[in-house]
Amino acid sequence: MLRFSFVIFLSMCFSLFLIAQDRLPSRVHSWTQLEQRENGGRISRPILEGSTTHLEYYEIHATTIAPGTEPHPAHEHLDEELLIVKEGHLEVTIGDQVELLGPKSIALIQPHKMHGFRNSGDSPATYYVLRYRSRAGMNAARAEENGGSILKDFNSLVYREHDKGGRRNYFDRPTAMCEDFEMHMTNLKEDTDSHAPHTHVVEEIILITEGEVEMHIDGQWFKAFPGDLVFLDSMVPHAARNVGSGQCQYFAFQWK
Repeated sequence: MLRFSFVIFLSMCFSLFLIAQDRLPSRVHSWTQLEQRENGGRISRPILEGSTTHLEYYEIHATTIAPGTEPHPAHEHLDEELLIVKEGHLEVTIGDQVELLGPKSIALIQPHKMHGFRNSGDSPATYYVLRYRSRAGMNAARAEENGGSILKDFNSLVYREHDKGGRRNYFDRPTAMCEDFEMHMTNLKEDTDSHAPHTHVVEEIILITEGEVEMHIDGQWFKAFPGDLVFLDSMVPHAARNVGSGQCQYFAFQWK
């Protein structure tokens, strides 16, 4: 019995070692350095692909489409998906929900939900797509019990000021792939730190929308500019500070 338990223990340790070796690194992904791939008038920019502490699969890319076009017909897939509009306007359909989303607006799409995007504006539209699967598996019932898919237009959000700047809340709820998923946007005043370097179990993305930011990542400082995306793995020390002129602004979202 002891030998059998020891074998199980070694197997678990090896699995955790493989997960640690395969995890995406915590780092800044610079918008200006992304590869551009053109396909039929559509421009795609791969950002990252791999696994994390909590996610079996995680892929992020950005897409630009011309006015009046859609990247593909309405479809569904097994992954959960988060869409963030960077520039332009997208008409987003999820089931029978339809919303025109402008810059800094988002759509959270649960697995097996038919959805599609269309550029309904008169200029190119650029958006980030984040697709992911949990190591713990999908819980569709949990997602439906907590509101299912989400369409949030930036202009509908309430801005709440605080001593360091201000904040807009997008959502905070369990989803099909996450025990909890929280997303907000922060404004930081000039020459201001978000907080001292700290760690937490949840993983996090910082997506810069305005200004110049320095990101503390595991003891080092890195510059980040509008369009840049920062991935922070679980328990990696991090912080942000505004080093530009005027307020900076960034998305922050965390999940476990």
